[in-house]
Amino acid sequence: MQIKKTPLKDCLIIKPRIFEDNRGTFFESFNEETFQKETGLQVNFVQDNQSISKKGTLRGFHLQTGEHAQAKLVRVVKGEVMDVVVDLREDSDTFGETFSVILNEQNNFQLFIPRGFGHAFITLSEETIFAYKCDNYYNKESEAGIIYNDEQLDIDWHLPKEQLILSEKDKELPSFKEFTNS
Repeated sequence: MQIKKTPLKDCLIIKPRIFEDNRGTFFESFNEETFQKETGLQVNFVQDNQSISKKGTLRGFHLQTGEHAQAKLVRVVKGEVMDVVVDLREDSDTFGETFSVILNEQNNFQLFIPRGFGHAFITLSEETIFAYKCDNYYNKESEAGIIYNDEQLDIDWHLPKEQLILSEKDKELPSFKEFTNS
């Protein structure tokens, strides 16, 4: 497992070691002991999720707040996404900063997203299977988010606005300023 730091504290890109032979490939998507040894972070995943989306689907920025905050380990099983995070930890040196990375079935990158981050992704391929582990259970009352097109965050989603597919809920999320009261 190779771990690369991003500009945002504790947000990491993880490249698993891939084994190939005449049957195909194998890799370990997560190993708690190795992860803790390499990062110094302790995480206990309790929930595993998957979504299937068509091209242009934009999900996020989502997060769970308070005692239901979640760290996530995200990856693409099939297809390609641009994955974007924003640091919403007010005590962080990188508060309000964003980071994006392309995740796809070719590079097999995974992104570890610490608690306190808003998370979003847009599908760039015709069909994408997106999988992620969470270290806390989903709680509807603790869900929050920020509008995808917030001017302060200024994200280039790589597709024209008219090609974006959003849920009604995601169209109504508050701005970064409204969310953080700053």
